[in-house]
Amino acid sequence: MAALLGLVAAGAAGYVPVTSFIDIPSGFSLGDLPVWTLVDLGAYLGAGLFLLIGALATIFRATAGAVLLILGAVIAIGAILLEPTLGNGGYAAYFEVVFALAGFADVVRAVLVVLAPIVLVLAALRPTFSYLRYRTYVPGQW
Repeated sequence: MAALLGLVAAGAAGYVPVTSFIDIPSGFSLGDLPVWTLVDLGAYLGAGLFLLIGALATIFRATAGAVLLILGAVIAIGAILLEPTLGNGGYAAYFEVVFALAGFADVVRAVLVVLAPIVLVLAALRPTFSYLRYRTYVPGQW
């Protein structure tokens, strides 16, 4: 479950900065954005990358996959918590807009807000690590 939800969260985390880059008007560049906005967009990209690699590694039963899922979820939660501080509205206004689900971008953000903590908890559970460490006995090997 952690891997499958991690794949969805990776897609959501990658969608946010991509749409932000696409929405930059002509004649305006990334260098014109404030530093903390760039940090937030980079955090979303990093979270998406860690979640994607972690989910794929977890599907192939690598223990490092769960660690990458945990790291990606923590970075995603940090990016989510940083984004409201960049505007003037604060956390209440930000989450009102996100959970109003007015557009597809809001739906994607809401999915990430819900899935990031769930992926964090599922990836950190003992049964997840037990499943990833378990190796079947192959006759003929010592």
